[in-house]
Amino acid sequence: MFDNQSTGGIRVPRDEELMSEALVRIFENVVLTEEKSLQAGYFSDLSIAEMHTLTAIGPYEARTMTKTAEDLGITTGTLTVAIDRLVKKGYVIRQRDTKDMRVVRISLTRNGKLACRMNSKFHRVLAKHILEGYGPEDREHILKLVSEVDTYIEQQLKRYDNTEDARKTAMEVANDKKSKEKA
Repeated sequence: MFDNQSTGGIRVPRDEELMSEALVRIFENVVLTEEKSLQAGYFSDLSIAEMHTLTAIGPYEARTMTKTAEDLGITTGTLTVAIDRLVKKGYVIRQRDTKDMRVVRISLTRNGKLACRMNSKFHRVLAKHILEGYGPEDREHILKLVSEVDTYIEQQLKRYDNTEDARKTAMEVANDKKSKEKA
């Protein structure tokens, strides 16, 4: 029931250890598969980070640099460097707002929109292959579980958005481990 391996001697229930390993493996494999599919395809000049930037901009209307940086969880300075590269590669157009020259709007070129659509298709095909072979009830159960995991991870991210909250959370985790060790 308990496993002491790879946990620094802390007793962890086997199902938690298996779940932990699976989550890490899934995350790493999705990112690696996405990266390799990019390298092998028409958009081999794009990195994963650049593809995610294109996705954040989206294929429809122009967005501000500030809003896009916020959605990506990066600074506008970091986004500026990425946008410079994507403009040079021909995936993004950068323009000053006609009403407020301080505002910079970015949008995708035809190639940027195509790359964005192809990346979206990659994710849809991945989901399709995961779900195929399951009946409607099992699919509903899988989607419910994935949604619950997603919600939990989003909640954890929000807790870490504030540095002070991150310190409190780290302390809570440490205290929780200590109480489990005593039990």
